[in-house]
Amino acid sequence: MPLRKWWLQRGGNMSILINKNTRVITQGITGKTGMFHTKMCKEYAFGADCFVAGVTPKKGGQAYEGIPIYDSVKEAKVQTGATVSVIYVPPPFAAAAIDEAVEAEIDLVICITEGIPVRDMIRTRYKMQGSKTRLIGPNCPGLITPDEIKIGIMPGHIHKKGPIGVVSRSGTLTYEAVGQLRELGLGQSSCVGIGGDPVNGMKHIDVLKLFNDDPETEAVIMVGEIGGSDEEQCARWIKDNMKKPVIGFIAGVTAPPGKRMGHAGAIISGGKGTAQEKLAVMEECGIKVTKNPAEMGKLLKSVL
Repeated sequence: MPLRKWWLQRGGNMSILINKNTRVITQGITGKTGMFHTKMCKEYAFGADCFVAGVTPKKGGQAYEGIPIYDSVKEAKVQTGATVSVIYVPPPFAAAAIDEAVEAEIDLVICITEGIPVRDMIRTRYKMQGSKTRLIGPNCPGLITPDEIKIGIMPGHIHKKGPIGVVSRSGTLTYEAVGQLRELGLGQSSCVGIGGDPVNGMKHIDVLKLFNDDPETEAVIMVGEIGGSDEEQCARWIKDNMKKPVIGFIAGVTAPPGKRMGHAGAIISGGKGTAQEKLAVMEECGIKVTKNPAEMGKLLKSVL
């Protein structure tokens, strides 16, 4: 019997990064966005058990939806044992919110906030060197382990538990890939939206390494974007290390040098980082690729 089926029959729990036993803090819980999405996440699967604290300075002692609010991440962690934080703090203060979570030694920080100044994120990434904290985002939809927990802004109802891992720089295309998989009867082990900003946390390669070691993941959809060289680096790692099939798609069209297309991170410079170049490297490395986003699900099914 395959290990995955044996483990699931035993009631086992394999996933990457988060599962039903994860305990979460919402930073910025009293803002409009933080309130709305915390409520949505709390109502999904085991969310009522998972979301244990909120943080808004000077609002400690209050509560939202039965979730106690604390003045600091450190206090929230001590009181609840939370190991993950999700950030909905407005852009001018969001990098400082990441810094606070890192200083509190939170294991995983998911920053949903869009529009954080690049200079702030450069400073934050520098401060994170040597810390144990993993960062997803900023400017990302978050991540979900279907039927267990969602942390972020993705619609929970489109997800279904299964053996396909999804990692994407594009929030919209994450939902598109998941919708196609569902129509084909294929669920997901985990979906991770890493965000498209130029200075961010976990890259494709970091998530692929986790999927490679995860017995519950049998194949992966990897969605990239124009700009940068992260996808090419990941493709070369896949060629040498990945034990599972990967299919790829690159969002975005060729833009004039220096022009922005889509995300802040999707900037082509000196002719590098085009969709064509990325797809060519991915194909060379044995990744099945499509130029049509409507074909992601079918292509994945063909390699299983």
